[in-house]
Amino acid sequence: MSFDALNQYRCMWVLVFFDIPVETKKQQKAAAKFRKDLIKDGFTMFQFSIYMRNSPSRENAEVHTQRIKNMLPEYGHIGILKITDKQFGMMELFFSKRNIEKPGIAQQLELF
Repeated sequence: MSFDALNQYRCMWVLVFFDIPVETKKQQKAAAKFRKDLIKDGFTMFQFSIYMRNSPSRENAEVHTQRIKNMLPEYGHIGILKITDKQFGMMELFFSKRNIEKPGIAQQLELF
């Protein structure tokens, strides 16, 4: 088995699904802050209420999961899903009825 095949099972994707109320100015501000905090933590928008981030390991995915838990807004429904790179690669994406190309693997610079 190649190193790349092992990596597909070690690398993780963290997906954050959320539905945050935006009926008042305070709620709008909280929703905007939550999105901005996700972006600051390296997440990118997949759909309007779905953000995703690639992590090099399960342990790193847990670090980002804990950060999300620390930034939860007062109101709303938030879900966190962690899947392997292999599972993410099996996703089928469509724009209307047309099958579209999957986004490339996120290039991230890590400094340790």
